[in-house]
Amino acid sequence: MEILKFVRMFNKFFILIFCFLLSTVEFSAQEESGMTVVGKQEGSTLNVLYRNDVVGRIYASTRGFGFLYRRGKHITGKTRSFYEIDLQGLKHPKEVKVVGTAENRKRYVYGKLNSVYLLRGDFGMQNVIFSKADYKAIEVRCSYALGPVVALAKPYYYQLPNYDPDQQPEEVRFNSESFTQDSVVGKGRFSSGLAETGFYPGVNGKFNLSFEYATYTNLIRAIETGISVDYFPKALPIMARNSTENLIITLHVGFVFGKKWY
Repeated sequence: MEILKFVRMFNKFFILIFCFLLSTVEFSAQEESGMTVVGKQEGSTLNVLYRNDVVGRIYASTRGFGFLYRRGKHITGKTRSFYEIDLQGLKHPKEVKVVGTAENRKRYVYGKLNSVYLLRGDFGMQNVIFSKADYKAIEVRCSYALGPVVALAKPYYYQLPNYDPDQQPEEVRFNSESFTQDSVVGKGRFSSGLAETGFYPGVNGKFNLSFEYATYTNLIRAIETGISVDYFPKALPIMARNSTENLIITLHVGFVFGKKWY
């Protein structure tokens, strides 16, 4: 079941990546055509060491989608240290969206208690396993990172029918004793429950493999995949009638884009 969900998210992710690449092809072509001779020499020399780099990563995981910002600096020719900030939406494996009876047909997840978002801040090291032999080759890297994580749990609200046409639908949280799926007309507003957001601190660890294929050595274009482990002393409540979670292990794959400089 977990593998099937990952395959579905994997397909959605690559549709997103395809659209993103189409939107950036023209920009990249203009950037490369506008380079000076010196710039081309800098981006075409394999033996040049760029000490600084900055990248972004959009990715899909077995439990949701996310975006990451990473800032790195070389320590040796093949080793760099980095810090990163990572924001990911976290879904429960048993979440199933259904269509409500409201006029706008807002979809909702029956039995959901909280919408959870993970905010990670990690420090790590990255090492080159196989360096590029030429411009068209792929450089393989591995990295590991550790740091704190905070889960933001925003209460999930449902719309119940209101038979007064002049009044907005009533919005309530899930109640396992009085709720039935027939009593829900749709998902509540995102702003409902923001003031009740709970914070669950924990620790995070990651291991990644990165495959960089950029033609110019001062650019970063890579596919990155790996595993992330999050532990929370206080368990996360996501779905009713399901056990809370202290340990969350996810697989992820993403597209990395960025640049290097001296």
